[in-house]
Amino acid sequence: SFEGRVEVYHDGKWGTICDDQWDDRDAEVVCRQLGLSGTPKALSWAHYGQGSGPILLDEVQCSGNELSLDQCKKSDWGQQNCDHIEDAGVSCDPFTGTDVQLCRSDAGAVRLAGGRSPGQGRVEVYYNGDWGTVCDDGWTDLGAQVVCRQLGFR
Repeated sequence: SFEGRVEVYHDGKWGTICDDQWDDRDAEVVCRQLGLSGTPKALSWAHYGQGSGPILLDEVQCSGNELSLDQCKKSDWGQQNCDHIEDAGVSCDPFTGTDVQLCRSDAGAVRLAGGRSPGQGRVEVYYNGDWGTVCDDGWTDLGAQVVCRQLGFR
């Protein structure tokens, strides 16, 4: 539910993204656009299998701060020089990297829920197999900065 081949919908059809220039900053934007927290990881060479149909994007170059792939530098829709063996993938695994260390220290993975956009919402943590909320007693901007950093926002 948090990883796979990235597909985009444009002009009435679904298609894949070529992995040329594909990196973790692009993955960060995809995870954010999907509302997923965790450690964004870009995967290349059809890591999650080859798609079918059109390859709709190529040369995607996000800074990592964008809210969606539409805001990233990229080729024109449908302009590409790739085969499906180069389909881009993403993992937004909430249990890798920093989050694994936090789970081991009993702090749990973090996500935002109920917000109007991927960058806002109620802070929830994963602990002992369940998601729960965080009490606001003593909650400050410093706590919010830590959550934002953990979710990959700059």
